[in-house]
Amino acid sequence: MRILGVFISSLLLVILLSFGEQYGSTIISTTDSIASLYKRPLVDWPQPNIDPGVSWKEFSSLPKVDSDYFAIMESPIVVLGKNLFFDPILSGSNQISCSSCHHPQSSWADKVSTPIGHDHQSGTRNTPSLLNVYARKSLFWDGRETALEAQALSPIEAHHEMNMNLTQLIPKLKAIQAYNALFLAAFDDPDYSVPEVLKALSAFQRTLKSRRSRFDEFLDGNYSALSAQQIEGMHLFRTKARCMNCHNGQFLTDEDFHNIGLTYYKRKYEDLGRYYVTGKAEDVGKFRTPSLRDVMNTGPWMHNGMFWNITGVINIYNRGMQMNTATAEQKAADPHHPITDPLMQKLYLSKVEIAAIESFMHAITATSYHMRRPEKLPR
Repeated sequence: MRILGVFISSLLLVILLSFGEQYGSTIISTTDSIASLYKRPLVDWPQPNIDPGVSWKEFSSLPKVDSDYFAIMESPIVVLGKNLFFDPILSGSNQISCSSCHHPQSSWADKVSTPIGHDHQSGTRNTPSLLNVYARKSLFWDGRETALEAQALSPIEAHHEMNMNLTQLIPKLKAIQAYNALFLAAFDDPDYSVPEVLKALSAFQRTLKSRRSRFDEFLDGNYSALSAQQIEGMHLFRTKARCMNCHNGQFLTDEDFHNIGLTYYKRKYEDLGRYYVTGKAEDVGKFRTPSLRDVMNTGPWMHNGMFWNITGVINIYNRGMQMNTATAEQKAADPHHPITDPLMQKLYLSKVEIAAIESFMHAITATSYHMRRPEKLPR
């Protein structure tokens, strides 16, 4: 019996080796053939699979570090804005700053599902990263603001965030001679008010930009920057996984709004998203498409921060989420019943393919730049 067992084990090993020789080379050659499609100038790449009617842009790399960066960071308005950004004096309690939710060491997000603000109150939406906020066409998950100056005001006033009474903010700042000097240097005027505060904060936020990643290096011709798995993931991202319908261009976002099936309509965690801004039934459950730049540094993900694992995020797209969309009968009975975006379709991705896409997510994530906080705030 022992001899027979050894014989069977040896036979199985031979069969497996033969199978590997026959089919393993096919897998390798397929991976190589995919890589060969992309190891060439971007204009020669295969076109992505884009649904009819979708407006999209081809990938493009981020520029190299601006030679004027350090001069910009030392400009008076940016110096003022940086101090204000890190200073809890902008909050009613003098305990919460903009950096409380937008940490420089967390890619300008906060690494929690939803932020904790004034009086330990929890928000309902995940803190978006401020990286590349200068390039956003709309701000907040629901797109309710389009200007950074207006965006900066909202958390300062919000009762569950910084809870600052604006009538008290300027007197607080003017009581500090060091701030008066900074405002004078920035605006050449000894008098200032809330608009100048917002302009300075916005000037600083516009300096928060992603660094170049391996993805950028690959786009610019360094074809060794990505592994074969990452190139395969990029190919799937552009084709079978349908990601590029919404995540395209330089910042991997279409700057639009979509309902991907996470509305929780008429349930405990209901959030109707864009509808609160427009009042239009077709906007129920829609949220702004986030940029995927530095995506692996900005979790947890989704508007409610419900996913801590990127594989879980890919899996919900793999499911298509159409099981959450309104039927014709539901829509007729309730015009506000959300309809999942038709761009969400079952993808039938294998575990190997999901792993390749996840690997590509790492490739588009650059090394995080940990900006130093001011060593001493104006006092």
